[in-house]
Amino acid sequence: MSDLLTLLIVDDSRMSRMLIRSIITQIRPQWRLLEAVSGDEALAMVEAHKPQYVSMDMNMPGISGMDASGRIRLQHPEIRIALCTANIQESVQQGAATAGLFFIKKPITEASIALMVACFEQ
Repeated sequence: MSDLLTLLIVDDSRMSRMLIRSIITQIRPQWRLLEAVSGDEALAMVEAHKPQYVSMDMNMPGISGMDASGRIRLQHPEIRIALCTANIQESVQQGAATAGLFFIKKPITEASIALMVACFEQ
């Protein structure tokens, strides 16, 4: 396994993945970045690459980001996961907190990604 810190970016929106990648490349150029387009693909990539961090979209085809995050947490509790979503309902925020996930609200901005990185590194 590489000594580089690895972030897996999971989002079915190509634009969102590109934006997160662009911002992370600016603020943490030393990180290795991987991408997945679904919760199912994310689960496979976590097993193959063992990232330290995951940025997880909530609403995707197939299993939801919340379900994928829960499965990752069960198998790899050391992985830090940020749930990135435009769904800011209190129940979603509480669900994320209960699951041990960081909650980052969309839209994706430099500030929201900087917050995500700060949460990962605390």
